[in-house]
Amino acid sequence: MNRPLLLLVTALALSACAPASLPRNTGVYLLVDTSGTYNKQVNKAEQIIRFALSRLQPNDSIAVARIDTGSFSEKNIIAKATFDDRPSTANQQKRAFASRVEQFIGQSTPAPYTDITGGLLQAIEFLKEKQTGRKEILIFSDLKEDLAKGYVRDLPLDFKGFDVVALNVTKLRSDNFDPREYLSRLDTWRAKVEKGGGHWRVINDLDRLDGLL
Repeated sequence: MNRPLLLLVTALALSACAPASLPRNTGVYLLVDTSGTYNKQVNKAEQIIRFALSRLQPNDSIAVARIDTGSFSEKNIIAKATFDDRPSTANQQKRAFASRVEQFIGQSTPAPYTDITGGLLQAIEFLKEKQTGRKEILIFSDLKEDLAKGYVRDLPLDFKGFDVVALNVTKLRSDNFDPREYLSRLDTWRAKVEKGGGHWRVINDLDRLDGLL
């Protein structure tokens, strides 16, 4: 075999053995807390959603779901989309997505309980199924979990490859009497995410979302 042909065969063999390149698209799953008094904050979530839509590109995926009494269910997903690689079609998808979210915000009613863990499980399942290169879970909540009787959520969460961002973590009335409660909630969720192999951040100033996506 002559040298040029040998080099070609070797190159082809090496390329066949090389691992496939990782996907570069992004998946975003936004959990919106609708429980108790936090439901009054829901209109602020629209700002986050519109920001996310403006940053997402063709082949990126997004879903918005509500946190309520039992959040580990497809029925909690308000809107979801994977954007087409044709800009005109993608823009239509984004407008339709924003319209569905706007309708939800206008009709949102308070839920009696707050199943944050169930929402996170659903988010992990959704983004893993999409197989996006980047996976970002956004939690719009005061992070106070309150489970209905019979709900079991004491289980490890697999956050490997995930960025988890808590947004607009408002203080409860009891936090004013004992700030340690607020700090403890933040620390508890940070520990859960990091123990599961994920990266944790908190953004309370919604005018400073540039760090997202």
